[in-house]
Amino acid sequence: MKTQRTVAVCAAAITALLWSAAPALAQIDANSARYIAANCANCHGTQGSAQGAMPSLAGRQKSDLASQMRAFRDGTRPATLMHQIAKGYSDVQIDAIADHFARQPAAR
Repeated sequence: MKTQRTVAVCAAAITALLWSAAPALAQIDANSARYIAANCANCHGTQGSAQGAMPSLAGRQKSDLASQMRAFRDGTRPATLMHQIAKGYSDVQIDAIADHFARQPAAR
């Protein structure tokens, strides 16, 4: 379990570093958004449908997902890992991730 989380944090950090090195994009295409959102699968399940105690992201409102991610990133919402992961994402990337999960079928 600890190894999975370490891998997830490392993958998110690498992705965030790669994205932060590139100029800010006004829009991210669906394939790129899906690629960025794949970092969430380790904890929140494939396509955002979590099993167990983690909340599912699939089918939730884009605005809610984006505001929660920004709260983690900005340190206004406490977390164990999310505040570290979210710090690597720009507003454009957060919107793309939120849009990706909002478009997925809601978890049961």
